[in-house]
Amino acid sequence: MPPAEPTLIDRFQRRITYLRLSVTDRCDLRCAYCMPREMVFLPRKDLLTLDELHRLALAFIDRGVRAIRLTGGEPLVRRDVMDLVTALGRHVGQQLDELTLTTNGTHLADKADALASAGVRRVNVSLDTLDRVRFTELTGADRLGAVLDGIAAARDAGLEVKLNVVALRDESSEGRRELIEWAHGHGHSVTLIEVMPMGEVAAGRADQFVPLTEVRRELETRWTLTPSTHRTGGPARYWHIAETGGRIGFITPLSDNFCAGCNRLRVTATGQLHPCLGGTEAVDLRAALRSGGGDQALASALETAMRIKPERHRFAISQGFESGPARHMSVTGG
Repeated sequence: MPPAEPTLIDRFQRRITYLRLSVTDRCDLRCAYCMPREMVFLPRKDLLTLDELHRLALAFIDRGVRAIRLTGGEPLVRRDVMDLVTALGRHVGQQLDELTLTTNGTHLADKADALASAGVRRVNVSLDTLDRVRFTELTGADRLGAVLDGIAAARDAGLEVKLNVVALRDESSEGRRELIEWAHGHGHSVTLIEVMPMGEVAAGRADQFVPLTEVRRELETRWTLTPSTHRTGGPARYWHIAETGGRIGFITPLSDNFCAGCNRLRVTATGQLHPCLGGTEAVDLRAALRSGGGDQALASALETAMRIKPERHRFAISQGFESGPARHMSVTGG
Protein backbone atom coordinates (compact mmCIF):
# COMPACT_ATOMS: atom_id res chain seq x y z
CA MET A 1 0.00 0.00 0.00
CA PRO A 2 1.49 3.41 -0.97
CA PRO A 3 1.95 6.10 1.70
CA ALA A 4 -0.97 8.43 2.32
CA GLU A 5 -0.72 12.08 1.35
CA PRO A 6 -0.23 14.40 4.35
CA THR A 7 -3.58 15.74 5.47
CA LEU A 8 -2.51 17.05 8.90
CA ILE A 9 -1.68 20.64 7.96
CA ASP A 10 -1.67 23.39 10.56
CA ARG A 11 -2.75 27.01 10.08
CA PHE A 12 0.84 27.98 9.23
CA GLN A 13 0.81 25.45 6.36
CA ARG A 14 3.24 23.08 8.08
CA ARG A 15 2.66 19.45 7.10
CA ILE A 16 2.79 16.94 9.93
CA THR A 17 4.69 13.82 8.90
CA TYR A 18 6.39 12.83 12.16
CA LEU A 19 4.78 11.43 15.33
CA ARG A 20 6.48 10.96 18.67
CA LEU A 21 4.36 8.46 20.55
CA SER A 22 5.00 7.86 24.24
CA VAL A 23 4.21 4.41 25.60
CA THR A 24 4.89 5.15 29.28
CA ASP A 25 5.87 7.97 31.61
CA ARG A 26 7.92 5.56 33.74
CA CYS A 27 11.70 5.48 33.72
CA ASP A 28 14.31 3.55 35.67
CA LEU A 29 16.68 6.55 35.76
CA ARG A 30 16.18 9.99 37.36
CA CYS A 31 18.21 12.37 35.21
CA ALA A 32 18.74 15.64 37.08
CA TYR A 33 17.53 17.85 34.21
CA CYS A 34 14.48 15.67 33.48
CA MET A 35 12.68 14.85 36.71
CA PRO A 36 12.99 14.99 40.51
CA ARG A 37 14.49 11.97 42.28
CA GLU A 38 11.16 11.39 44.08
CA MET A 39 9.16 11.45 40.82
CA VAL A 40 5.61 10.08 41.15
CA PHE A 41 4.48 8.22 38.04
CA LEU A 42 0.95 7.94 36.70
CA PRO A 43 -1.30 5.02 37.67
CA ARG A 44 -1.05 2.34 34.99
CA LYS A 45 -4.83 2.46 34.51
CA ASP A 46 -4.47 5.98 33.13
CA LEU A 47 -2.22 4.85 30.29
CA LEU A 48 -3.45 3.93 26.84
CA THR A 49 -3.52 0.21 26.17
CA LEU A 50 -1.18 -1.17 23.53
CA ASP A 51 -4.21 -1.67 21.30
CA GLU A 52 -5.17 1.99 21.70
CA LEU A 53 -1.60 3.09 20.98
CA HIS A 54 -1.67 0.96 17.83
CA ARG A 55 -5.02 2.40 16.73
CA LEU A 56 -3.71 5.93 17.21
CA ALA A 57 -0.55 5.19 15.25
CA LEU A 58 -2.58 3.79 12.36
CA ALA A 59 -4.80 6.88 12.36
CA PHE A 60 -1.72 9.08 11.98
CA ILE A 61 -0.28 6.83 9.27
CA ASP A 62 -3.59 7.11 7.37
CA ARG A 63 -3.16 10.90 7.48
CA GLY A 64 0.31 10.96 6.00
CA VAL A 65 2.65 10.49 8.97
CA ARG A 66 5.77 8.83 7.57
CA ALA A 67 7.95 8.47 10.68
CA ILE A 68 7.05 7.29 14.18
CA ARG A 69 9.35 7.47 17.17
CA LEU A 70 8.40 5.52 20.29
CA THR A 71 9.34 7.38 23.45
CA GLY A 72 8.73 7.59 27.18
CA GLY A 73 9.78 7.78 29.97
CA GLU A 74 11.77 4.75 29.04
CA PRO A 75 9.75 2.82 26.42
CA LEU A 76 11.50 -0.50 27.02
CA VAL A 77 10.29 -0.73 30.63
CA ARG A 78 6.71 -1.19 29.42
CA ARG A 79 5.71 -4.82 29.44
CA ASP A 80 4.82 -6.24 26.02
CA VAL A 81 5.99 -3.07 24.24
CA MET A 82 7.62 -5.31 21.63
CA ASP A 83 4.13 -6.35 20.51
CA LEU A 84 3.49 -2.73 19.52
CA VAL A 85 6.92 -2.40 17.88
CA THR A 86 6.29 -5.54 15.84
CA ALA A 87 2.82 -4.40 14.76
CA LEU A 88 4.06 -0.99 13.63
CA GLY A 89 7.17 -2.46 12.04
CA ARG A 90 4.98 -4.22 9.46
CA HIS A 91 4.32 -0.80 7.91
CA VAL A 92 7.98 0.14 7.47
CA GLY A 93 8.89 0.35 3.81
CA GLN A 94 5.24 0.82 2.86
CA GLN A 95 3.22 3.58 4.55
CA LEU A 96 6.06 4.32 6.99
CA ASP A 97 9.56 5.43 6.06
CA GLU A 98 10.87 4.51 9.49
CA LEU A 99 10.07 3.40 13.01
CA THR A 100 12.57 4.55 15.61
CA LEU A 101 13.01 4.54 19.37
CA THR A 102 14.49 6.83 22.01
CA THR A 103 15.86 4.94 24.99
CA ASN A 104 18.16 5.39 27.96
CA GLY A 105 19.82 2.12 26.94
CA THR A 106 19.49 0.22 30.21
CA HIS A 107 17.30 -2.49 28.63
CA LEU A 108 18.70 -2.28 25.12
CA ALA A 109 21.02 -5.28 25.44
CA ASP A 110 18.01 -7.55 25.90
CA LYS A 111 15.89 -5.94 23.18
CA ALA A 112 18.28 -4.94 20.38
CA ASP A 113 17.89 -8.10 18.27
CA ALA A 114 14.09 -8.04 18.62
CA LEU A 115 13.96 -4.36 17.66
CA ALA A 116 16.01 -5.00 14.53
CA SER A 117 13.87 -8.01 13.61
CA ALA A 118 10.71 -5.91 14.02
CA GLY A 119 11.83 -3.29 11.51
CA VAL A 120 13.59 -0.68 13.65
CA ARG A 121 16.76 0.49 11.90
CA ARG A 122 18.06 3.16 14.25
CA VAL A 123 17.77 4.14 17.90
CA ASN A 124 18.60 7.26 19.89
CA VAL A 125 20.32 6.53 23.18
CA SER A 126 20.45 9.21 25.88
CA LEU A 127 23.97 9.34 27.32
CA ASP A 128 25.55 12.44 28.83
CA THR A 129 28.89 11.16 30.13
CA LEU A 130 31.31 8.22 30.05
CA ASP A 131 32.41 8.87 33.62
CA ARG A 132 30.77 6.32 35.92
CA VAL A 133 30.72 8.59 38.96
CA ARG A 134 29.28 11.48 36.98
CA PHE A 135 26.72 9.18 35.32
CA THR A 136 25.53 7.98 38.72
CA GLU A 137 25.35 11.55 39.98
CA LEU A 138 23.29 12.69 36.97
CA THR A 139 20.91 9.71 36.77
CA GLY A 140 20.68 8.50 40.36
CA ALA A 141 21.70 4.96 39.32
CA ASP A 142 24.99 3.16 38.75
CA ARG A 143 23.93 1.82 35.32
CA LEU A 144 26.57 3.11 32.92
CA GLY A 145 27.79 -0.44 32.23
CA ALA A 146 24.28 -1.56 31.24
CA VAL A 147 23.93 1.40 28.87
CA LEU A 148 27.28 0.72 27.20
CA ASP A 149 26.34 -2.96 26.86
CA GLY A 150 23.06 -1.90 25.26
CA ILE A 151 24.81 0.35 22.76
CA ALA A 152 27.18 -2.46 21.82
CA ALA A 153 24.26 -4.87 21.41
CA ALA A 154 22.43 -2.40 19.19
CA ARG A 155 25.48 -2.01 16.97
CA ASP A 156 25.90 -5.79 16.77
CA ALA A 157 22.22 -6.13 15.81
CA GLY A 158 22.79 -3.78 12.87
CA LEU A 159 21.00 -0.78 14.38
CA GLU A 160 22.28 2.70 13.69
CA VAL A 161 22.93 4.39 17.03
CA LYS A 162 22.79 8.11 17.71
CA LEU A 163 23.71 9.41 21.14
CA ASN A 164 21.59 12.22 22.58
CA VAL A 165 23.66 14.39 24.90
CA VAL A 166 22.08 17.18 26.94
CA ALA A 167 24.56 20.04 27.19
CA LEU A 168 24.91 21.16 30.80
CA ARG A 169 26.78 24.20 32.08
CA ASP A 170 28.72 22.24 34.71
CA GLU A 171 29.80 19.45 32.34
CA SER A 172 33.48 19.71 31.45
CA SER A 173 34.50 20.40 27.87
CA GLU A 174 37.01 17.58 28.20
CA GLY A 175 34.24 15.15 29.15
CA ARG A 176 32.12 16.24 26.17
CA ARG A 177 35.02 15.77 23.76
CA GLU A 178 35.81 12.35 25.24
CA LEU A 179 32.21 11.22 24.71
CA ILE A 180 32.16 12.49 21.12
CA GLU A 181 35.51 10.84 20.31
CA TRP A 182 34.34 7.55 21.82
CA ALA A 183 31.06 7.64 19.91
CA HIS A 184 32.67 8.43 16.57
CA GLY A 185 35.30 5.77 17.17
CA HIS A 186 32.50 3.21 17.46
CA GLY A 187 30.62 4.50 14.41
CA HIS A 188 27.90 6.40 16.30
CA SER A 189 26.77 9.96 15.64
CA VAL A 190 26.13 12.42 18.46
CA THR A 191 23.47 15.09 18.90
CA LEU A 192 23.86 17.79 21.52
CA ILE A 193 20.63 19.23 22.93
CA GLU A 194 20.05 22.40 24.91
CA VAL A 195 18.39 21.82 28.28
CA MET A 196 14.70 22.80 28.22
CA PRO A 197 12.60 24.11 31.14
CA MET A 198 9.96 21.39 31.49
CA GLY A 199 8.60 20.56 34.93
CA GLU A 200 10.23 21.28 38.26
CA VAL A 201 13.57 19.69 39.13
CA ALA A 202 15.98 20.20 42.01
CA ALA A 203 18.47 22.26 40.01
CA GLY A 204 17.49 25.46 38.23
CA ARG A 205 17.57 25.16 34.44
CA ALA A 206 19.05 28.65 34.26
CA ASP A 207 22.06 27.26 36.11
CA GLN A 208 22.18 24.17 33.87
CA PHE A 209 21.70 25.95 30.54
CA VAL A 210 24.54 26.52 28.10
CA PRO A 211 23.78 27.71 24.54
CA LEU A 212 25.09 25.36 21.89
CA THR A 213 26.66 28.27 20.04
CA GLU A 214 29.07 28.44 22.97
CA VAL A 215 29.62 24.66 22.95
CA ARG A 216 30.32 24.70 19.22
CA ARG A 217 32.93 27.42 19.64
CA GLU A 218 34.49 25.31 22.38
CA LEU A 219 34.65 22.25 20.10
CA GLU A 220 36.12 24.32 17.28
CA THR A 221 39.15 25.14 19.42
CA ARG A 222 40.10 21.46 19.08
CA TRP A 223 38.42 20.23 15.88
CA THR A 224 37.47 21.32 12.38
CA LEU A 225 33.68 21.43 11.93
CA THR A 226 32.04 21.79 8.52
CA PRO A 227 28.28 21.95 7.83
CA SER A 228 26.64 18.70 6.71
CA THR A 229 23.60 18.30 4.46
CA HIS A 230 22.53 15.24 6.45
CA ARG A 231 18.95 15.43 7.80
CA THR A 232 16.65 13.18 9.77
CA GLY A 233 13.00 13.73 10.68
CA GLY A 234 13.95 15.84 13.68
CA PRO A 235 15.18 19.41 14.18
CA ALA A 236 18.93 18.74 14.48
CA ARG A 237 21.36 20.51 12.19
CA TYR A 238 24.51 18.51 11.54
CA TRP A 239 28.23 19.15 11.20
CA HIS A 240 31.10 16.90 10.22
CA ILE A 241 34.22 16.72 12.39
CA ALA A 242 37.31 16.21 10.24
CA GLU A 243 39.53 14.84 12.99
CA THR A 244 37.11 12.15 14.22
CA GLY A 245 35.44 11.43 10.89
CA GLY A 246 32.04 11.54 12.57
CA ARG A 247 28.87 13.61 12.57
CA ILE A 248 27.54 15.86 15.31
CA GLY A 249 24.09 17.42 15.51
CA PHE A 250 22.88 20.48 17.40
CA ILE A 251 19.30 20.92 18.64
CA THR A 252 18.87 24.55 19.69
CA PRO A 253 15.33 25.32 20.88
CA LEU A 254 16.49 28.34 22.88
CA SER A 255 19.53 29.81 21.15
CA ASP A 256 18.40 29.30 17.54
CA ASN A 257 14.67 28.66 17.20
CA PHE A 258 13.68 26.15 14.49
CA CYS A 259 9.87 26.13 14.84
CA ALA A 260 9.20 27.40 11.31
CA GLY A 261 9.95 23.93 9.95
CA CYS A 262 8.16 21.91 12.64
CA ASN A 263 6.62 18.71 11.24
CA ARG A 264 5.97 16.97 14.57
CA LEU A 265 3.24 16.10 17.03
CA ARG A 266 3.64 14.40 20.40
CA VAL A 267 1.15 12.06 22.04
CA THR A 268 1.62 11.14 25.69
CA ALA A 269 1.07 7.69 27.15
CA THR A 270 -2.31 8.92 28.43
CA GLY A 271 -3.38 10.01 24.95
CA GLN A 272 -2.88 13.74 25.34
CA LEU A 273 -1.78 15.22 22.02
CA HIS A 274 0.58 18.17 22.48
CA PRO A 275 0.95 20.10 19.22
CA CYS A 276 4.04 21.82 20.66
CA LEU A 277 6.60 20.46 23.13
CA GLY A 278 7.00 23.88 24.70
CA GLY A 279 3.32 24.82 24.78
CA THR A 280 0.38 24.12 27.06
CA GLU A 281 -2.05 23.32 24.23
CA ALA A 282 -3.46 19.77 24.32
CA VAL A 283 -6.16 17.61 22.76
CA ASP A 284 -7.51 14.54 24.56
CA LEU A 285 -7.22 11.64 22.11
CA ARG A 286 -7.94 9.11 24.82
CA ALA A 287 -11.38 10.62 25.28
CA ALA A 288 -11.93 10.47 21.53
CA LEU A 289 -10.85 6.83 21.40
CA ARG A 290 -13.12 5.84 24.28
CA SER A 291 -16.10 8.05 23.44
CA GLY A 292 -17.82 5.56 21.16
CA GLY A 293 -17.64 8.14 18.40
CA GLY A 294 -15.31 6.00 16.32
CA ASP A 295 -13.19 7.47 13.54
CA GLN A 296 -15.20 10.68 13.42
CA ALA A 297 -14.40 11.57 17.04
CA LEU A 298 -10.72 10.99 16.42
CA ALA A 299 -10.78 12.95 13.16
CA SER A 300 -12.42 15.89 14.93
CA ALA A 301 -9.78 15.82 17.67
CA LEU A 302 -6.96 15.85 15.12
CA GLU A 303 -8.55 18.77 13.28
CA THR A 304 -8.63 20.66 16.57
CA ALA A 305 -4.94 19.94 17.08
CA MET A 306 -4.13 21.50 13.72
CA ARG A 307 -6.08 24.64 14.64
CA ILE A 308 -4.32 25.13 17.98
CA LYS A 309 -0.75 24.21 17.06
CA PRO A 310 1.16 27.43 17.87
CA GLU A 311 3.59 29.14 15.55
CA ARG A 312 6.46 28.59 17.98
CA HIS A 313 7.27 27.35 21.46
CA ARG A 314 7.45 29.52 24.55
CA PHE A 315 10.58 28.16 26.23
CA ALA A 316 12.73 30.85 27.82
CA ILE A 317 15.88 30.84 29.94
CA SER A 318 17.84 33.99 30.73
CA GLN A 319 19.58 35.57 33.71
CA GLY A 320 18.03 33.30 36.31
CA PHE A 321 14.60 33.35 34.65
CA GLU A 322 13.06 30.27 33.08
CA SER A 323 9.68 29.58 31.53
CA GLY A 324 8.14 26.41 30.13
CA PRO A 325 5.29 23.94 30.63
CA ALA A 326 4.74 22.45 34.09
CA ARG A 327 4.74 18.87 32.81
CA HIS A 328 8.01 16.92 32.81
CA MET A 329 9.63 15.62 29.65
CA SER A 330 9.06 12.04 30.81
CA VAL A 331 5.30 12.72 30.85
CA THR A 332 5.30 14.37 27.42
CA GLY A 333 7.59 11.98 25.59
CA GLY A 334 10.96 13.09 24.24
